[in-house]
Amino acid sequence: MLGDLKKSQIEHLLYSQVIGRVGCHADNMTYIVPITYAYDGNYVYGHTKEGMKINMMRKNPNVCFEVDVIENMSNWRSVIAWGKFEELKTLEERKMGMQKLMDHISPIITGETTIQHAMTDSHGKYIETLQGVVYRIKLIEKTGRYEKR
Repeated sequence: MLGDLKKSQIEHLLYSQVIGRVGCHADNMTYIVPITYAYDGNYVYGHTKEGMKINMMRKNPNVCFEVDVIENMSNWRSVIAWGKFEELKTLEERKMGMQKLMDHISPIITGETTIQHAMTDSHGKYIETLQGVVYRIKLIEKTGRYEKR
């Protein structure tokens, strides 16, 4: 059976996953890239280095976000949302965004070396001068589909 996800099912799928895909478009080019994310009911939060995705979203903040769960070709759920990119620039905003992200992904981190990068210092604590870009995407419109056999 093929169908539309209810609003509660869309929200559940967005909350339950940690990997999604952002689609952005600028300078006559479309780019789709996977991200690690956290969802709080309004925004998708992410952290990344400077690069193509950030450059494109700065030029055109209107983006598409996709999350799916695929058990097999006949059993899957997918959410597509449209939203607006916002870079978090103040220390308070950046810390809040990183805290949401870390609270969501820390239960699935499998080893000490998994987070030994720009988010933490050598003792695993947040550093005051977070490196990279912390951002969020305000989800404005959401739709979901599923197939269940």
